[in-house]
Amino acid sequence: MSANQPAPSVSFSSTPPLKLLSGVKNIIAVASGKGGVGKSTVAVNLALVLAQTGASVGLLDTDIYGPSLPLMMGICERPTGDPRTGLLTPLEKHGLRLMSMGFISDEKTAVIWRGPMVHKMITTFMAQVDWGTLDYLVMDLPPGTGDAQLTITQTAPLTGAVIVTTPQDVSLIDARKGLLMFQQVNVPVLGIVENMCYFVCDECGKRHEIFRYGGGRRASEELGVPFLGEVPLDPKVTWGGDQGAPVVTSAPDSPASQALREVARKLIAQLEATAAQRAPLPTLDLTGIGK
Repeated sequence: MSANQPAPSVSFSSTPPLKLLSGVKNIIAVASGKGGVGKSTVAVNLALVLAQTGASVGLLDTDIYGPSLPLMMGICERPTGDPRTGLLTPLEKHGLRLMSMGFISDEKTAVIWRGPMVHKMITTFMAQVDWGTLDYLVMDLPPGTGDAQLTITQTAPLTGAVIVTTPQDVSLIDARKGLLMFQQVNVPVLGIVENMCYFVCDECGKRHEIFRYGGGRRASEELGVPFLGEVPLDPKVTWGGDQGAPVVTSAPDSPASQALREVARKLIAQLEATAAQRAPLPTLDLTGIGK
């Protein structure tokens, strides 16, 4: 009973299976160190803005315990399967291909699963859903740095990650942890988004910084990652999320929509820069072989 057993080794290799999501050009993980910062709102609206550019886009909600995609997109359908391929067909709305645990489980039933079951479900969403050919797949990660995040970073061929935070220090502390997690598993951090950073009064037009200001930008400078932008606190965002009408579609001229489009523009630029920095695959010179 006193023998010291060696601890199991944990591999942080992010090498994915070769055929996993092979039809997707860019896989973007949207993450946060803690809940309540508007991560899912940013993920949904970013995916919509990317689709508005004419790109083919998918959105995968990987929060098994608290899926929010059905409510935010106003969908209560269930996905169907193709008997020929055995794959689930993603639902579609606003030009997005969508998948979430919320489309499968009863909204009144709690999902009480241990880590291995969560791992299997997330892997199923990546391997057994007919995503087809996509320019972008946005993955809305659950908050934190637990089993689900490790599953995704170790199995999905992520192009990079976007960290969502609010300005106050209590949020930034956890955002830094999330950012360091991606760096530890060799996933590029494409940038930080500061959400709910200020509110503009309709009556007087004055800007109010309710949760302080500038924390996301300071964190990006300290950690050496890009700052993608700041999104204001806007009642239209809350209304749109509750009504299944995301703000970039229901209020495209609102300050929040304009800010989210600017974040998407910087994200695309960062993806292009990241692609340029990737090392090319080695090539084989077959000249002279067989002579």
